[in-house]
Amino acid sequence: MDKLQILIADDHALLRDGLKALVNAQPDMEVVGEAETGRTALEKARHLKPHVVLMDISMPDMNGAHATRRLKELLPTIKVLALTAHEDCSYLRHMLEAGAAGFVLKRAAADQLIQAIHVVAANDRYIDPTFAGKVMSSFMRPVAKQAGEGSELSEREAEVLRLTAWGFGNKEIATQLDISVKTVETYKARLAEKLNLTSRTEIVRYAVRHGWLQDNGSNVV
Repeated sequence: MDKLQILIADDHALLRDGLKALVNAQPDMEVVGEAETGRTALEKARHLKPHVVLMDISMPDMNGAHATRRLKELLPTIKVLALTAHEDCSYLRHMLEAGAAGFVLKRAAADQLIQAIHVVAANDRYIDPTFAGKVMSSFMRPVAKQAGEGSELSEREAEVLRLTAWGFGNKEIATQLDISVKTVETYKARLAEKLNLTSRTEIVRYAVRHGWLQDNGSNVV
């Protein structure tokens, strides 16, 4: 079985060493490269073409969001799993908008990080559970946006759209809203039809355009 190839991008050597030891200890993973700046991460990713890049958000030369955006433009099949010590939702928002497939806090347990790598490598999203409550409180407000030709989203459809745009999967949305997965799928089908949206990317763009991913946090620097 081919191993998942991982590139680690972080400006702290000790953290890179720890992550490298953890990843290489897995039977189905191997670290193929390291980078200490965003620009170096971009260059090495272009050369090595790993399956997953563990991308620190705050790095010199080019921050993680900028590096992720450029990487996804050049090599869209590479998955980016964002790493950060910041618990501010604005960092999550910026990385998702840039194209990251997952977001994990650096203080997360080792098994959680390994799970996150597997999830994003399998073409799914992973959001650190710490952010679930923060995301919910930052956007859950009773308003239905206008859609298309005069129709409008229901409150629940708007909630499902926001959670989807933030990167949550159907099961996570169902848990947050205390509804079934099938009900989530129904709401998604309805809002997609009303707004003429055909993919998660279009949902994110719609949410950004209408200011639905805003929060009270500061911008990434």
